Amino acid sequence: MAKTLVDAILAGGIPPGERLAESTIAKQMDLSRAPVREALRLLESSGLVEYRTNRGFFVKVVSVTSMADLYDLRILLETAAIRRLTEINADVALPALRAQVAELHRLAGEGDDLMAHVSADMQFHRLICEHSGNQRFLQLFDQIANETKLGLLVIGRLYDDPHEMAGTHDPIVEAVALGDANRAAGAIDYHIRVAKEMVTQHFHDQQEGKPE
Repeated sequence: MAKTLVDAILAGGIPPGERLAESTIAKQMDLSRAPVREALRLLESSGLVEYRTNRGFFVKVVSVTSMADLYDLRILLETAAIRRLTEINADVALPALRAQVAELHRLAGEGDDLMAHVSADMQFHRLICEHSGNQRFLQLFDQIANETKLGLLVIGRLYDDPHEMAGTHDPIVEAVALGDANRAAGAIDYHIRVAKEMVTQHFHDQQEGKPE
């Protein structure tokens, strides 16, 4: 139930700002309202949906501020995760990280499926949290991943050349391979900080381009 709604939102089938009427969804899916309400609460906790008092659930409207805050949180989370990974689990993590960068390059050569690119990019970052050995890091990443995806899908691709986007992950992997936790933390800090600047700039540009 929740996954069906997530897929619909991230595919653009339910746009930001749209009301999610429990009764309508329940009827469409031939369910009672209770599981629909539970699914919407789960989506609320993941940042995809917001509840407005006396009005119900709505797909979250992503803003410059909310995305900037989200990327600041990711910097804190992922620098801590990659330090731990590099110190205690680099040998196990490296094959998975390298394979995911290869997957990003493969997708870059295949076409313009934005959802596939975004999902593959987020999987690289999820692997860092997963291989850190700290389950709290992974839980927090999973909690904010869909909101990050929604923001990227709203603005479209960050890089004109998807191979360039794939290549931005290389310094992170190289630092892990060297076993240098400080360098790895610096590499991912830079990587996410640049992405934050690009994302917020895209939002500013879109806002300025809207008619009064």
